[in-house]
Amino acid sequence: MTASPAPSVPPATAAAGLPAGAAASGGIVELDAVALSRAIRRRDLSCVEVLDAFLAQTDRLNPRVNAIVALQDRDGLRARAAALDGELAAGRWRGPLHGFPQAPKDIMPVAGMVTTKGSPIFAGQVSAADAVVFERMRSGGAVFVGRTNTPEFGLGGHTYNPVYGTTGNAFDPSRTAGGSSGGAGSALALRMLPVADGSDMMGSLRTPAAFNNVYGLRTSFGCVPHGPTEEVFFQQFSVAGPMARNIPDLALLLSVQAGFDARLPLSRRQDDPARFLAPLERDFRGARIGWLGDLGGHLATEPGVLDVCAGALRHFEALGCAVEAARPDFDAERAWRAWIDLRSFTVAGGNAALYHDPAKRALLKPEAVWEIERGLRLSGADVYRAAADRSAWYQALRGLFATYDFLVLPAAQVFPFDARLDWPHAVGGRTMDTYHRWMETVVPATLAGLPALAAPAGFGPGGLPMGIQILGPAQSDWELLRIGHAYDQASGHARVRSPLLG
Repeated sequence: MTASPAPSVPPATAAAGLPAGAAASGGIVELDAVALSRAIRRRDLSCVEVLDAFLAQTDRLNPRVNAIVALQDRDGLRARAAALDGELAAGRWRGPLHGFPQAPKDIMPVAGMVTTKGSPIFAGQVSAADAVVFERMRSGGAVFVGRTNTPEFGLGGHTYNPVYGTTGNAFDPSRTAGGSSGGAGSALALRMLPVADGSDMMGSLRTPAAFNNVYGLRTSFGCVPHGPTEEVFFQQFSVAGPMARNIPDLALLLSVQAGFDARLPLSRRQDDPARFLAPLERDFRGARIGWLGDLGGHLATEPGVLDVCAGALRHFEALGCAVEAARPDFDAERAWRAWIDLRSFTVAGGNAALYHDPAKRALLKPEAVWEIERGLRLSGADVYRAAADRSAWYQALRGLFATYDFLVLPAAQVFPFDARLDWPHAVGGRTMDTYHRWMETVVPATLAGLPALAAPAGFGPGGLPMGIQILGPAQSDWELLRIGHAYDQASGHARVRSPLLG
């Protein structure tokens, strides 16, 4: 496989020298989303004030990281915010996102906005309708100020593309923000957004959460409707979900995103989205945590990653949890082979038409071509075998959950790397044989269809963030939020601010 050319990088700048007026809006953007929502509903803050504060923060910091792209006309945005203020004055409150500036990830469509998917093939393409999750956010009162940047087609854990360029890390813009929800993670950490949406197939919520010191929830399939798409039954890898700086904020956004939609028949009817606004507190004394580590040496890791993640386990112990090493009774390489076959099959299914058009194929990045060509070579028997292996992997993890309440492993195998790289070609002295092998740590949850919460774990020797994943049994999204909240209160890692914030 031929590597993509190295991406360009936004220039790193000093954190000092805040422009005049920044402090005036700083108080608003520093509010937790729950507090911000309450202040808007009580009309302590107007939607116009909130919009102006977040736009000022975006003006100040977005040039350093290039996280929010396709910014919208300011007059139109203020008119939308003023209309939302008028609704509040008339006694109409749309819900927790009323008046929230948001920037939907540039993968799924947003009505009236450009949806490029990071590809020059779609540059300038304006969508006619909203994806379900954006439809819900819009009707819930969100103000869409732009899009968050993503890799081409969301492929790869590093956010760069030929349409908008590279997104820098919130803690060091010369480093990657991760991907594919890299723009969302960086913008969230830098207070350009109060909460952020993302999607996750192979860690696209979890990697940027780890790299930017925020939380990201890979939801159970069907918890949040993901689509509509042309195929609504087979695809069970990509999910939409929330990112936030703490768990109550994460739950607030999830309460808007979640719930059944008849256009997507595998979404879950039995879940009441309002349950995510219930109190999160719970006593976790006696809960059992299985530490998967590097899967018995299978995962290549950069020096220091395992130390930071293992150090985070003490916060579970402080909660009264019992933590011990665990390992699935399964060949990890067999799981990886099943994953890459099912992934390539899915990517080829959705993008083969682009590949078969020579003019469009010439605009695809090499990793996309590689995925599509792999998928096209697979036979029906290959796909069935991979699906059977996937099922066996799920049963192996289900067996672990007979002993443990939660499983924990690193959310990334490397610290945020130089943003001029396309992807890490070697990790811990091992050559990576695919463009995404360095992200293999996110595969266990996706392949098994389990919910996974990425949580800040601390900082490495170079001062760069790292995260852990907390995996729960099937459809245990609520319990993951509760253990995540307890962990957040015990650890305090997410309250470490980026030096760019001043």
